[in-house]
Amino acid sequence: MAKVTFIGLGVMGYPMAGHLKVKGGHDVTVYNRTTEKAEKWVAQFGGRFALTPADAAKDADYVFTCVGNDDDLRSVTIGADGCLSAMKPGAVLIDNTTASAEVARELETAAEARGCHFIDAPVSGGQAGAENGVLTVMCGGKQEIFERSRPVIDAYARMVGLMGPAGSGQLAKMVNQICIAGLVQGLAEGIHFGKKAGLDIEALIAVISKGAAGSWQMENRHKTMNEGKFDFGFAVDWMRKDLAICLSEARRNGAKLPVTALVDQFYGDVQAMGGKRWDTSSLLARLEK
Repeated sequence: MAKVTFIGLGVMGYPMAGHLKVKGGHDVTVYNRTTEKAEKWVAQFGGRFALTPADAAKDADYVFTCVGNDDDLRSVTIGADGCLSAMKPGAVLIDNTTASAEVARELETAAEARGCHFIDAPVSGGQAGAENGVLTVMCGGKQEIFERSRPVIDAYARMVGLMGPAGSGQLAKMVNQICIAGLVQGLAEGIHFGKKAGLDIEALIAVISKGAAGSWQMENRHKTMNEGKFDFGFAVDWMRKDLAICLSEARRNGAKLPVTALVDQFYGDVQAMGGKRWDTSSLLARLEK
């Protein structure tokens, strides 16, 4: 059992922290910007909550963060009352936020200046993956620190891998989102075309999902897409945030992402349709408007 702090109890962080407490058996302290959410978590799982990230991180062996973006991450780590100001030497800061590779490298430098360690560990699998404790975790950092941290991360994951030095986990998450963007648009166009062609979509997917066109998105999203249901899963607003990170990094490293850039614009159209909180599979709604 380790002393663990979890900062950020959103739709992902809330169940992830729960798995650290229940499945991992760790002594967990939580912090959330909205105290009511932290109180609710403690009522459900036990442990305790703190009123600042710094207070939450005192004496912790591992401090997890899962917040909105780079600015939120800096606020709870190196900002006023940030967790790094109180972390003990040797403690590990593990960031599950989908953020930039730049901020990951920045936080590793800040952590090491305090005698601490850092792992960037963005996740894939969505809200359902977080709730079921079966997330894929892409890590960046030093091998030794990764090996020490992996048994703790395992509480909410089914796959954990080290991609390279600090920032590499975020770069891997960018690849993940780039691939998903193209897959979802292709699936949306396929279903749209199938409907226009008069095909039975369920019968169609039953066949092609077992061939080269098959994907997780096809298996798990075709039914709700066909029914026009988009009120669940990973929100369009979040996907656009992630794709903005991808496109910014591509401008820096020279990668060409024409499909990703186009799908990002399509998600902008979905937002304009009122679909900011719709699931990412709502690309089909844009084609059918």
